Amino acid sequence: MIRRRDFLGLASLAAFGIALAGCSQESAVDTSKARTGAMNSFGLGDTFKATAPLSFTFLFSDQPTYPYKKDWLFWKQLTSDTNVTLNPTIVPMSDYEQKRSLLISSGNAPEIIAKTYPGQESAYVSSGAVLPVSDYVHLMPHFQDKVKKWKLEAEIEGLKQQDGKYYVLPGLHEELWPDYTLAVRTDIFQKHTIALPKTWDEFRDALSKLKQAYPDVTPFSDRFNGKSVLNIAGTAFGTVAGWGLVNGLLFDDSAKKFVFGASGAKFKAFLEYFRSLVDEGLMDKESFTQSDDQAIQKFASGKSFVISTNSQNIVTYRTSMNQSLGEGKFAISKITVPGGPEGNVIGGSRLENGIMLNASVAKNDNLVALIQFIDWLYYSDAGLEFSKWGVKGTTYNKGADGKRTLASDINFLGLNPKGTKDLRVDYGFSGGNFAYGGTTELLQSTMSEEEIRFQKDMQSKTPVKTPPPIPYSDADREQATLVLTPLKDHVNQNTLKFITGQRPISEYDAYLKELEGKGMQKYVDLANKAYESYAGKK
Repeated sequence: MIRRRDFLGLASLAAFGIALAGCSQESAVDTSKARTGAMNSFGLGDTFKATAPLSFTFLFSDQPTYPYKKDWLFWKQLTSDTNVTLNPTIVPMSDYEQKRSLLISSGNAPEIIAKTYPGQESAYVSSGAVLPVSDYVHLMPHFQDKVKKWKLEAEIEGLKQQDGKYYVLPGLHEELWPDYTLAVRTDIFQKHTIALPKTWDEFRDALSKLKQAYPDVTPFSDRFNGKSVLNIAGTAFGTVAGWGLVNGLLFDDSAKKFVFGASGAKFKAFLEYFRSLVDEGLMDKESFTQSDDQAIQKFASGKSFVISTNSQNIVTYRTSMNQSLGEGKFAISKITVPGGPEGNVIGGSRLENGIMLNASVAKNDNLVALIQFIDWLYYSDAGLEFSKWGVKGTTYNKGADGKRTLASDINFLGLNPKGTKDLRVDYGFSGGNFAYGGTTELLQSTMSEEEIRFQKDMQSKTPVKTPPPIPYSDADREQATLVLTPLKDHVNQNTLKFITGQRPISEYDAYLKELEGKGMQKYVDLANKAYESYAGKK
């Protein structure tokens, strides 16, 4: 899976059951004339296979780590198993969001639009360019089953727009799956008897001890332009920043209203904390401007001891350090995300990136087959296992105990280092366009024991409460979008300035006035107007 970000949490509503079941005459869409290739009976546990050969167009985000190949086993086996051929439009990952927008706005988007995070679909709702998929989930037994079994009604409810419908089918996780944290040189920590930090205050103390031991080293030099660490720390400080800024809003549960997260006393304390790290020489101010490669090079060569990471990054760091420092001459590990003023909390959502459907598919005579196919591929246990592991007996084997192992000549993220072929590069499985969501067992089946321990440690944290949805009207959504763009730009620019010392914290009040001048209150009022309308209909 490629870079994963934490997106908006989402809220509950009992009325969701009507939309999910979709069995009433009022809520169900008539699809009786759109059943070409569809299975007459398709229920929970069934494997989809079209009754006639079908093909669907697909917008494909091309990841440079495992670039698209037309001869992947994934494509061949998918067609063999389902009688469906996918015809991909290949778009480089770096240009994907822009290209997706252009294709949708021009009316030339493929039928299946992959790699869409919840919230990104809102921009296309008012134009009618994407399908209200909630009208069709009554045709999706596996989707319905997972939402009900995993109690995901709250998250799904938050996808609804003002019309009460939702327009994206997200990947579904059984449990919250935290991935991003900090990697530390545990050998250096042990050498100087420095305990792994459990809070952000302890993190600063640990960096201070490292600085004392290595005066010429800046212990923490980060990647991702600091956006990952600001995101995970923001939750612990009760605010939003970095990747977590998203729409800039936080819900004040006591006041029952939204507030702008990058303002107020909590955000100021957050800025003061990171400013202190930079001022004391504990964090490299270049963390916010340097390339990922520059940050990795510093960490891999021993010029820094802490860097942001995810489960895949830690594998590549070790590979680089084996070459630069020598195998067995270092030790690194992910640490449990530190707690902070808000307690031992964790943010995030169990909804993963998913798919939109071009609104034009509603006119296709194979619409039901398309929905059945998507339900099997993205939401059935068998489809999810296929996308992740491939073909049993070819790319992996499965024992009587249910444990999966890669074929002897195949590697994936270091699970089988002797393998000369890669599950993603050579076969097309476990790629970001298809392999996301599923049971915790499936998710952890490709994790190392080290990563599973990290996940268990993170389960001790308390998830932050899911905020309610903000179902804007078309006009208000347009206004909110226009205001949010300059607001976010100003927040991001000044977060960098405050932390790196380009702007004194004493100017924080001036910064708040600048936000007001850029429409912060108007933006918050629009959100609360939409929320109050939603709450009044409950």
